[in-house]
Amino acid sequence: MFVSFFPRPKAFFLSVLVWAAITVGFWYWGGENMGTLVGFPVTDPNAAPVIGLGYFITPQFLWFYIYCILCVGIFATAWFILSPHRWQWWAIIGSSLIIFSDYYSVQVSVALNNWRRPFFDAVQGALQTPGSVQASEFYRLIAIFASIAFVWMLVYVATKFFVSHYVFRWRTAMNDYYMSRWPKVRQIEGASQRIQEDTMRFASIVEDLGVALIDSIMTLFAFLPILYVLSDSVAELPIIGPLAHALLWASIGWSVFGTLLLAVAGIKLPGLNFRNQRVEAAYRKELVFGEDDENRAQPATVAEMFAAVRKNYFRLYFHYAYFNIFRGMYIQADNVFAYFILIPTIAAGKITYGVLQQILTAFGQVSGSFQYLVSSWTTIVELQSIYKRLRAFERAFEGLPQNPIESTQFKGEEVPMN
Repeated sequence: MFVSFFPRPKAFFLSVLVWAAITVGFWYWGGENMGTLVGFPVTDPNAAPVIGLGYFITPQFLWFYIYCILCVGIFATAWFILSPHRWQWWAIIGSSLIIFSDYYSVQVSVALNNWRRPFFDAVQGALQTPGSVQASEFYRLIAIFASIAFVWMLVYVATKFFVSHYVFRWRTAMNDYYMSRWPKVRQIEGASQRIQEDTMRFASIVEDLGVALIDSIMTLFAFLPILYVLSDSVAELPIIGPLAHALLWASIGWSVFGTLLLAVAGIKLPGLNFRNQRVEAAYRKELVFGEDDENRAQPATVAEMFAAVRKNYFRLYFHYAYFNIFRGMYIQADNVFAYFILIPTIAAGKITYGVLQQILTAFGQVSGSFQYLVSSWTTIVELQSIYKRLRAFERAFEGLPQNPIESTQFKGEEVPMN
Protein backbone atom coordinates (compact mmCIF):
# COMPACT_ATOMS: atom_id res chain seq x y z
CA MET A 1 0.00 0.00 0.00
CA PHE A 2 2.73 2.47 0.91
CA VAL A 3 6.00 1.11 -0.45
CA SER A 4 4.49 1.21 -3.93
CA PHE A 5 3.99 4.99 -3.79
CA PHE A 6 6.35 6.42 -1.18
CA PRO A 7 10.14 5.99 -1.01
CA ARG A 8 11.08 3.82 1.99
CA PRO A 9 7.78 4.54 3.79
CA LYS A 10 8.85 4.09 7.42
CA ALA A 11 11.88 6.35 7.08
CA PHE A 12 9.95 8.74 4.84
CA PHE A 13 7.02 9.33 7.20
CA LEU A 14 9.36 9.60 10.19
CA SER A 15 11.38 12.22 8.32
CA VAL A 16 8.16 14.07 7.46
CA LEU A 17 7.24 14.33 11.14
CA VAL A 18 10.74 15.38 12.17
CA TRP A 19 11.13 17.95 9.37
CA ALA A 20 7.63 19.33 9.98
CA ALA A 21 8.41 19.75 13.69
CA ILE A 22 11.69 21.51 12.88
CA THR A 23 10.24 23.88 10.28
CA VAL A 24 7.12 24.74 12.27
CA GLY A 25 9.15 25.24 15.44
CA PHE A 26 11.68 27.41 13.62
CA TRP A 27 8.88 29.50 12.14
CA TYR A 28 7.35 30.30 15.51
CA TRP A 29 10.73 30.73 17.26
CA GLY A 30 12.31 33.21 14.89
CA GLY A 31 11.65 32.28 11.29
CA GLU A 32 8.52 34.42 11.15
CA ASN A 33 10.60 37.50 11.96
CA MET A 34 13.38 36.68 9.49
CA GLY A 35 11.21 38.06 6.72
CA THR A 36 12.14 41.55 7.88
CA LEU A 37 15.68 40.89 6.62
CA VAL A 38 14.42 40.55 3.04
CA GLY A 39 11.75 43.23 3.06
CA PHE A 40 8.73 41.44 4.59
CA PRO A 41 7.97 43.13 7.94
CA VAL A 42 5.96 41.33 10.61
CA THR A 43 2.36 42.45 10.99
CA ASP A 44 1.68 44.48 14.14
CA PRO A 45 -0.32 42.16 16.46
CA ASN A 46 -2.31 45.15 17.70
CA ALA A 47 -3.28 46.25 14.20
CA ALA A 48 -6.85 45.69 13.00
CA PRO A 49 -7.18 42.57 10.81
CA VAL A 50 -7.19 43.13 7.08
CA ILE A 51 -10.67 42.66 5.65
CA GLY A 52 -10.90 41.27 2.13
CA LEU A 53 -8.48 39.78 -0.39
CA GLY A 54 -5.67 41.99 0.88
CA TYR A 55 -5.45 39.54 3.79
CA PHE A 56 -3.68 37.03 1.51
CA ILE A 57 -0.97 39.37 0.21
CA THR A 58 0.22 41.01 3.41
CA PRO A 59 4.04 41.01 3.77
CA GLN A 60 3.83 38.30 6.42
CA PHE A 61 1.82 36.04 4.12
CA LEU A 62 4.22 36.58 1.21
CA TRP A 63 7.15 35.64 3.44
CA PHE A 64 5.28 32.55 4.59
CA TYR A 65 4.81 31.43 0.98
CA ILE A 66 8.55 31.78 0.33
CA TYR A 67 9.38 29.96 3.57
CA CYS A 68 7.12 27.00 2.61
CA ILE A 69 8.70 26.71 -0.85
CA LEU A 70 12.21 26.69 0.66
CA CYS A 71 11.34 24.04 3.26
CA VAL A 72 9.61 21.73 0.76
CA GLY A 73 12.43 22.24 -1.75
CA ILE A 74 15.10 21.20 0.75
CA PHE A 75 13.12 18.15 1.91
CA ALA A 76 12.24 16.97 -1.61
CA THR A 77 15.77 17.44 -2.94
CA ALA A 78 17.18 15.34 -0.10
CA TRP A 79 14.81 12.45 -0.85
CA PHE A 80 15.26 12.74 -4.62
CA ILE A 81 19.00 12.25 -4.08
CA LEU A 82 18.97 9.69 -1.26
CA SER A 83 16.14 7.45 -2.46
CA PRO A 84 14.92 8.02 -6.04
CA HIS A 85 11.44 6.62 -6.61
CA ARG A 86 9.18 6.32 -9.64
CA TRP A 87 6.37 8.23 -7.94
CA GLN A 88 8.50 10.75 -6.02
CA TRP A 89 7.04 13.87 -7.65
CA TRP A 90 3.49 12.86 -6.78
CA ALA A 91 4.36 11.41 -3.37
CA ILE A 92 6.51 14.33 -2.14
CA ILE A 93 5.74 17.44 -4.17
CA GLY A 94 2.11 16.42 -4.69
CA SER A 95 1.57 15.78 -0.96
CA SER A 96 3.17 19.13 -0.11
CA LEU A 97 0.96 20.93 -2.60
CA ILE A 98 -2.17 19.35 -1.12
CA ILE A 99 -1.13 20.39 2.40
CA PHE A 100 -0.40 23.96 1.30
CA SER A 101 -3.63 24.19 -0.68
CA ASP A 102 -5.61 23.01 2.31
CA TYR A 103 -3.84 25.53 4.55
CA TYR A 104 -4.70 28.27 2.07
CA SER A 105 -8.34 27.15 2.08
CA VAL A 106 -8.38 27.36 5.89
CA GLN A 107 -6.96 30.86 5.69
CA VAL A 108 -9.92 31.77 3.48
CA SER A 109 -12.12 30.71 6.39
CA VAL A 110 -10.07 32.96 8.67
CA ALA A 111 -10.58 35.85 6.25
CA LEU A 112 -14.33 35.21 6.31
CA ASN A 113 -14.26 35.14 10.10
CA ASN A 114 -12.52 38.53 10.12
CA TRP A 115 -15.32 39.81 7.88
CA ARG A 116 -18.05 38.66 10.25
CA ARG A 117 -17.31 41.19 13.00
CA PRO A 118 -17.76 44.41 10.94
CA PHE A 119 -20.71 42.98 9.03
CA PHE A 120 -22.74 41.74 12.00
CA ASP A 121 -21.80 44.77 14.10
CA ALA A 122 -23.18 46.88 11.25
CA VAL A 123 -26.36 44.78 11.31
CA GLN A 124 -26.69 45.27 15.06
CA GLY A 125 -26.09 49.02 14.76
CA ALA A 126 -28.64 49.40 11.97
CA LEU A 127 -31.29 47.48 13.90
CA GLN A 128 -30.68 49.36 17.16
CA THR A 129 -30.40 52.81 15.59
CA PRO A 130 -32.23 53.06 12.27
CA GLY A 131 -30.34 55.17 9.75
CA SER A 132 -26.99 54.91 11.53
CA VAL A 133 -25.54 52.60 8.87
CA GLN A 134 -25.83 53.45 5.19
CA ALA A 135 -26.94 50.83 2.67
CA SER A 136 -23.72 51.41 0.73
CA GLU A 137 -21.75 50.03 3.68
CA PHE A 138 -23.69 46.78 3.50
CA TYR A 139 -23.18 46.56 -0.25
CA ARG A 140 -19.45 47.09 0.25
CA LEU A 141 -19.24 44.36 2.87
CA ILE A 142 -21.28 41.94 0.75
CA ALA A 143 -18.94 42.60 -2.19
CA ILE A 144 -15.96 41.79 0.05
CA PHE A 145 -17.65 38.54 1.09
CA ALA A 146 -18.31 37.64 -2.55
CA SER A 147 -14.65 38.16 -3.48
CA ILE A 148 -13.43 35.98 -0.61
CA ALA A 149 -16.02 33.29 -1.36
CA PHE A 150 -14.97 33.29 -5.02
CA VAL A 151 -11.35 32.65 -4.03
CA TRP A 152 -12.50 29.84 -1.73
CA MET A 153 -14.46 28.26 -4.58
CA LEU A 154 -11.46 28.35 -6.92
CA VAL A 155 -9.13 26.87 -4.30
CA TYR A 156 -11.68 24.19 -3.36
CA VAL A 157 -12.31 23.08 -6.95
CA ALA A 158 -8.60 23.09 -7.84
CA THR A 159 -7.72 21.11 -4.70
CA LYS A 160 -10.42 18.48 -5.29
CA PHE A 161 -9.30 18.10 -8.90
CA PHE A 162 -5.66 17.66 -7.96
CA VAL A 163 -6.38 15.32 -5.03
CA SER A 164 -8.47 13.06 -7.29
CA HIS A 165 -5.54 12.70 -9.68
CA TYR A 166 -3.11 12.25 -6.78
CA VAL A 167 -5.13 9.42 -5.24
CA PHE A 168 -5.59 7.67 -8.59
CA ARG A 169 -1.82 7.75 -9.07
CA TRP A 170 -1.54 6.07 -5.68
CA ARG A 171 -4.02 3.42 -6.77
CA THR A 172 -2.03 2.98 -9.99
CA ALA A 173 1.15 2.48 -7.97
CA MET A 174 -0.55 -0.19 -5.82
CA ASN A 175 -2.03 -1.89 -8.89
CA ASP A 176 1.35 -2.01 -10.65
CA TYR A 177 3.05 -3.27 -7.48
CA TYR A 178 0.61 -6.14 -7.00
CA MET A 179 0.40 -7.04 -10.68
CA SER A 180 4.18 -7.27 -10.93
CA ARG A 181 3.79 -10.21 -8.53
CA TRP A 182 0.77 -11.73 -10.27
CA PRO A 183 2.23 -15.23 -10.87
CA LYS A 184 2.48 -15.62 -7.09
CA VAL A 185 -0.44 -13.40 -6.11
CA ARG A 186 -2.98 -15.20 -8.31
CA GLN A 187 -2.79 -18.26 -6.04
CA ILE A 188 -4.04 -16.28 -3.04
CA GLU A 189 -7.66 -16.36 -1.95
CA GLY A 190 -9.52 -13.27 -3.23
CA ALA A 191 -6.52 -11.88 -5.14
CA SER A 192 -8.65 -10.30 -7.88
CA GLN A 193 -10.91 -8.59 -5.33
CA ARG A 194 -7.92 -7.26 -3.36
CA ILE A 195 -6.28 -5.80 -6.47
CA GLN A 196 -9.38 -4.36 -8.12
CA GLU A 197 -11.96 -3.56 -5.45
CA ASP A 198 -9.89 -2.97 -2.32
CA THR A 199 -7.31 -0.75 -4.00
CA MET A 200 -10.17 1.27 -5.51
CA ARG A 201 -11.94 1.64 -2.16
CA PHE A 202 -8.68 2.34 -0.35
CA ALA A 203 -7.91 5.17 -2.77
CA SER A 204 -11.43 6.60 -2.50
CA ILE A 205 -11.50 6.58 1.31
CA VAL A 206 -7.97 7.95 1.63
CA GLU A 207 -9.03 10.81 -0.65
CA ASP A 208 -11.88 11.76 1.70
CA LEU A 209 -10.27 11.00 5.05
CA GLY A 210 -6.82 12.28 4.14
CA VAL A 211 -8.03 15.68 3.01
CA ALA A 212 -10.34 15.91 6.03
CA LEU A 213 -7.45 15.10 8.39
CA ILE A 214 -5.17 17.69 6.81
CA ASP A 215 -7.99 20.21 6.91
CA SER A 216 -8.55 19.52 10.61
CA ILE A 217 -4.86 20.01 11.43
CA MET A 218 -4.57 23.19 9.36
CA THR A 219 -7.77 24.54 10.91
CA LEU A 220 -6.34 24.05 14.39
CA PHE A 221 -3.18 25.92 13.44
CA ALA A 222 -5.25 28.79 12.05
CA PHE A 223 -8.12 29.07 14.53
CA LEU A 224 -6.57 28.13 17.89
CA PRO A 225 -4.78 31.51 18.15
CA ILE A 226 -8.03 33.26 17.14
CA LEU A 227 -10.03 31.38 19.76
CA TYR A 228 -7.31 32.14 22.30
CA VAL A 229 -7.70 35.88 21.64
CA LEU A 230 -11.50 35.74 21.59
CA SER A 231 -11.42 34.00 24.98
CA ASP A 232 -10.66 37.42 26.47
CA SER A 233 -14.31 38.30 25.83
CA VAL A 234 -15.59 35.27 27.79
CA ALA A 235 -14.60 35.43 31.45
CA GLU A 236 -16.65 32.56 32.87
CA LEU A 237 -18.40 29.32 31.98
CA PRO A 238 -21.67 27.87 33.26
CA ILE A 239 -21.22 25.65 36.36
CA ILE A 240 -17.41 26.07 36.31
CA GLY A 241 -17.38 29.84 36.79
CA PRO A 242 -14.43 32.17 35.99
CA LEU A 243 -11.72 30.51 33.90
CA ALA A 244 -8.79 31.93 31.95
CA HIS A 245 -9.00 31.20 28.21
CA ALA A 246 -12.40 29.65 28.80
CA LEU A 247 -13.32 29.12 25.14
CA LEU A 248 -10.11 27.28 24.40
CA TRP A 249 -10.43 24.87 27.31
CA ALA A 250 -14.14 24.33 26.70
CA SER A 251 -13.50 23.44 23.06
CA ILE A 252 -10.69 21.01 23.88
CA GLY A 253 -12.56 19.38 26.76
CA TRP A 254 -15.77 18.91 24.81
CA SER A 255 -13.97 17.48 21.79
CA VAL A 256 -11.85 15.06 23.84
CA PHE A 257 -15.00 13.88 25.62
CA GLY A 258 -16.76 13.19 22.30
CA THR A 259 -13.76 11.42 20.80
CA LEU A 260 -13.30 9.13 23.80
CA LEU A 261 -17.04 8.46 23.98
CA LEU A 262 -17.27 7.25 20.38
CA ALA A 263 -13.93 5.44 20.46
CA VAL A 264 -15.20 3.32 23.36
CA ALA A 265 -18.67 2.88 21.83
CA GLY A 266 -17.24 1.79 18.47
CA ILE A 267 -14.31 -0.30 19.64
CA LYS A 268 -15.75 -3.55 18.20
CA LEU A 269 -16.65 -2.17 14.78
CA PRO A 270 -13.28 -2.50 12.94
CA GLY A 271 -12.98 -6.23 13.71
CA LEU A 272 -16.61 -6.89 12.79
CA ASN A 273 -16.27 -5.04 9.47
CA PHE A 274 -13.14 -7.05 8.70
CA ARG A 275 -14.90 -10.35 9.47
CA ASN A 276 -17.84 -9.19 7.40
CA GLN A 277 -15.65 -8.87 4.33
CA ARG A 278 -14.17 -12.29 5.03
CA VAL A 279 -17.46 -14.16 5.19
CA GLU A 280 -18.78 -12.25 2.15
CA ALA A 281 -15.64 -13.15 0.18
CA ALA A 282 -15.94 -16.83 1.12
CA TYR A 283 -19.64 -16.90 0.17
CA ARG A 284 -19.05 -15.10 -3.12
CA LYS A 285 -16.16 -17.35 -4.13
CA GLU A 286 -18.14 -20.51 -3.45
CA LEU A 287 -20.90 -19.23 -5.73
CA VAL A 288 -18.34 -18.40 -8.43
CA PHE A 289 -16.92 -21.93 -8.23
CA GLY A 290 -20.46 -23.24 -8.46
CA GLU A 291 -20.90 -21.61 -11.85
CA ASP A 292 -18.27 -23.92 -13.38
CA ASP A 293 -18.37 -26.96 -11.08
CA GLU A 294 -21.67 -28.65 -10.32
CA ASN A 295 -20.16 -30.23 -7.20
CA ARG A 296 -19.57 -26.82 -5.63
CA ALA A 297 -22.12 -24.41 -4.14
CA GLN A 298 -24.41 -27.21 -3.00
CA PRO A 299 -27.56 -26.08 -1.10
CA ALA A 300 -26.32 -27.29 2.28
CA THR A 301 -22.93 -25.60 1.84
CA VAL A 302 -24.46 -22.37 0.58
CA ALA A 303 -26.98 -22.32 3.42
CA GLU A 304 -24.23 -22.80 6.00
CA MET A 305 -22.05 -20.08 4.50
CA PHE A 306 -24.97 -17.64 4.19
CA ALA A 307 -25.81 -18.31 7.84
CA ALA A 308 -22.31 -17.09 8.69
CA VAL A 309 -22.97 -13.95 6.62
CA ARG A 310 -26.30 -13.42 8.36
CA LYS A 311 -24.83 -13.89 11.85
CA ASN A 312 -22.05 -11.40 11.25
CA TYR A 313 -24.40 -8.78 9.76
CA PHE A 314 -26.78 -9.04 12.70
CA ARG A 315 -23.90 -8.60 15.14
CA LEU A 316 -22.76 -5.60 13.12
CA TYR A 317 -26.26 -4.06 13.17
CA PHE A 318 -26.44 -4.48 16.94
CA HIS A 319 -23.12 -2.78 17.63
CA TYR A 320 -23.84 0.02 15.14
CA ALA A 321 -27.20 0.59 16.85
CA TYR A 322 -25.80 1.63 20.22
CA PHE A 323 -22.84 3.36 18.53
CA ASN A 324 -25.25 5.54 16.52
CA ILE A 325 -27.23 6.32 19.68
CA PHE A 326 -24.14 7.76 21.37
CA ARG A 327 -23.00 9.50 18.18
CA GLY A 328 -26.42 11.06 17.55
CA MET A 329 -26.76 12.28 21.13
CA TYR A 330 -23.33 13.88 21.03
CA ILE A 331 -23.93 15.57 17.67
CA GLN A 332 -27.25 17.03 18.82
CA ALA A 333 -25.68 18.30 22.04
CA ASP A 334 -22.82 19.77 20.02
CA ASN A 335 -25.30 21.95 18.07
CA VAL A 336 -26.07 24.00 21.19
CA PHE A 337 -22.94 23.54 23.30
CA ALA A 338 -21.29 26.78 22.12
CA TYR A 339 -24.43 28.77 23.00
CA PHE A 340 -24.59 26.98 26.36
CA ILE A 341 -21.11 28.03 27.44
CA LEU A 342 -21.78 31.61 26.27
CA ILE A 343 -24.97 32.05 28.33
CA PRO A 344 -23.33 34.05 31.18
CA THR A 345 -21.52 36.29 28.69
CA ILE A 346 -24.60 36.89 26.52
CA ALA A 347 -26.84 37.50 29.54
CA ALA A 348 -24.37 40.11 30.85
CA GLY A 349 -24.26 41.82 27.43
CA LYS A 350 -20.45 41.75 27.35
CA ILE A 351 -20.08 41.10 23.62
CA THR A 352 -21.52 42.52 20.42
CA TYR A 353 -23.38 40.53 17.81
CA GLY A 354 -20.35 40.62 15.52
CA VAL A 355 -18.04 39.23 18.21
CA LEU A 356 -20.65 36.55 18.98
CA GLN A 357 -20.56 35.44 15.34
CA GLN A 358 -16.77 35.34 15.37
CA ILE A 359 -16.76 33.26 18.55
CA LEU A 360 -19.34 30.80 17.24
CA THR A 361 -17.43 30.35 13.99
CA ALA A 362 -13.99 29.99 15.61
CA PHE A 363 -15.35 27.67 18.30
CA GLY A 364 -17.08 25.53 15.70
CA GLN A 365 -13.93 25.32 13.58
CA VAL A 366 -11.70 24.33 16.50
CA SER A 367 -14.12 21.86 18.10
CA GLY A 368 -14.93 20.41 14.67
CA SER A 369 -11.23 19.82 14.03
CA PHE A 370 -10.77 18.15 17.39
CA GLN A 371 -13.84 16.04 16.57
CA TYR A 372 -12.27 14.58 13.44
CA LEU A 373 -12.62 11.06 14.83
CA VAL A 374 -16.22 11.74 15.84
CA SER A 375 -17.35 12.80 12.39
CA SER A 376 -15.22 10.27 10.49
CA TRP A 377 -15.40 7.23 12.75
CA THR A 378 -17.58 5.02 10.53
CA THR A 379 -15.40 5.78 7.50
CA ILE A 380 -12.25 5.14 9.55
CA VAL A 381 -13.69 1.77 10.55
CA GLU A 382 -14.20 0.90 6.88
CA LEU A 383 -10.66 2.01 6.03
CA GLN A 384 -9.29 -0.10 8.87
CA SER A 385 -11.02 -3.20 7.52
CA ILE A 386 -9.67 -2.52 4.00
CA TYR A 387 -6.19 -1.93 5.39
CA LYS A 388 -6.33 -5.23 7.29
CA ARG A 389 -7.39 -7.12 4.18
CA LEU A 390 -4.68 -5.58 2.00
CA ARG A 391 -2.05 -6.08 4.68
CA ALA A 392 -3.08 -9.72 5.07
CA PHE A 393 -2.91 -10.05 1.29
CA GLU A 394 0.60 -8.61 1.26
CA ARG A 395 1.73 -10.84 4.13
CA ALA A 396 0.48 -13.84 2.18
CA PHE A 397 2.55 -13.21 -0.95
CA GLU A 398 5.51 -12.07 1.15
CA GLY A 399 5.45 -15.42 2.94
CA LEU A 400 4.93 -13.85 6.38
CA PRO A 401 2.80 -15.46 9.14
CA GLN A 402 -0.79 -14.26 9.32
CA ASN A 403 -2.55 -12.71 12.27
CA PRO A 404 -4.85 -15.03 14.29
CA ILE A 405 -7.96 -13.52 12.72
CA GLU A 406 -6.85 -14.83 9.31
CA SER A 407 -7.61 -18.40 10.34
CA THR A 408 -11.00 -17.66 11.89
CA GLN A 409 -13.62 -20.27 11.05
CA PHE A 410 -17.13 -19.23 10.07
CA LYS A 411 -19.65 -21.99 10.70
CA GLY A 412 -17.06 -24.62 9.95
CA GLU A 413 -15.86 -22.94 6.74
CA GLU A 414 -12.14 -22.30 6.81
CA VAL A 415 -11.23 -19.17 4.86
CA PRO A 416 -7.46 -19.29 4.30
CA MET A 417 -5.45 -16.53 2.65
CA ASN A 418 -3.26 -18.89 0.67
